[in-house]
Amino acid sequence: MGAFGNLTDRINHVFGKLRNKGALTELEIKQAMREVRVALLEADVNYAVAKDFIGKVTERAVGEEILKSLTPGQQVIKIVNEELITLLGSTTSKLGVSPKLPTVIMMCGLQGAGKTTMCGKLAYYLQKQGKKVLLVADDIYRPAAIKQLEIVAGKVKAGFFEMGQDNPTKIAEKSVEFANKNGYDTVIIDTAGRLHINEELMNELKAIKRAVDVYETLLVVDSMTGQDAVTVAKTFDEALDITGVIMTKLDGDTRGGATLSIKAVTGKPIKFVGTGEKPEDLEPFHPDRMASRILGMGDVLTLIERAQLAIDEEQATEMARKLREASFDLNDYMAQFDQLGKMGDLNDLVGMIPGANKLKLGDKKVDEVQLKKQKAIIQSMTQEERQNPKILNYSRRKRIAAGSGTEVQDVNRLIKQFEQTRDMMKRMSKSKKLPF
Repeated sequence: MGAFGNLTDRINHVFGKLRNKGALTELEIKQAMREVRVALLEADVNYAVAKDFIGKVTERAVGEEILKSLTPGQQVIKIVNEELITLLGSTTSKLGVSPKLPTVIMMCGLQGAGKTTMCGKLAYYLQKQGKKVLLVADDIYRPAAIKQLEIVAGKVKAGFFEMGQDNPTKIAEKSVEFANKNGYDTVIIDTAGRLHINEELMNELKAIKRAVDVYETLLVVDSMTGQDAVTVAKTFDEALDITGVIMTKLDGDTRGGATLSIKAVTGKPIKFVGTGEKPEDLEPFHPDRMASRILGMGDVLTLIERAQLAIDEEQATEMARKLREASFDLNDYMAQFDQLGKMGDLNDLVGMIPGANKLKLGDKKVDEVQLKKQKAIIQSMTQEERQNPKILNYSRRKRIAAGSGTEVQDVNRLIKQFEQTRDMMKRMSKSKKLPF
């Protein structure tokens, strides 16, 4: 995850030095913790939060059982992991369901945090769980806000309610009446944001909460704003008593400090994180999995969950059959690109693999443009060529390169990669190590 890249590298550098020592002194542990504190502060973690975190870890790490342990380095890492999970919220905090339907969710936050887009993502997520969701346009100030939410609702196939530039409280009340009459069990209200926090905004949100018995008040926070995000969360919580936070843009090149600070500062949990631009790019926030990713230990459970959502079981069975019968062709190869794409940002996926941080990739990223180029090359082939790449002589490859806007060398490289992949998967199939 882009938000924690530098922090992960810094912490792993410190841990690497601890692992190499057969025994640790109290001084060495304290020096290591000072380095971790600097890394946290550079990642934009709140100063008081970083100081408290390091204090708790150090107090536990300098105990007699750690200093006399045969693997003191591993024991310190274990303590850091446990305290990090506690800092992030200990357990996954799920959305509540109102005993009296519909469950009303009010989305709030500053302008530009991504509230409207997040309304669509949350609707998509809840609909996957069998909910019938109504999106309510209650931002009457921002130009085109109502139209934007209507488009978002159409994309995720959710219900949509609007009353133009009417009173926000009245719109909220009427939307709940509409939901009751039309069988919606969840109402998501997209409220107005401001460029900065002001009393008028807070009073409007308080009035909506009183009018429609809001069950979940979710604050949408842009993780790229760093410590400002923590200040915003604290202010909104003091005024509205929020029930949770959604962090957006966690896939971006941010330092991630806000994610580590919000729970400690507000006492309110992070419930979801936005990891991309597509409707499905919303994940429940799991403190233990996030801690694991920050420490470079990967996140296998999320990786498996994404794979289960993306990979069609029938396609997987058919792929296994083709491999056994040696009929895996370029159409199948291209299908693998599509399934990978459904799993989200490829660099994010790499970060979920345990030990990926040790591959020393540096600034190298998984080149998604290159994958699109490879797909274009295959799409420039005839069906006969895709099914039987052996017939691809020089003139055919030259035509394919021209049709896909690439060079013949690119076509040659793709064919070689395809052959290597097919051979490797064939060997795995024979040894029965395929994952399907």
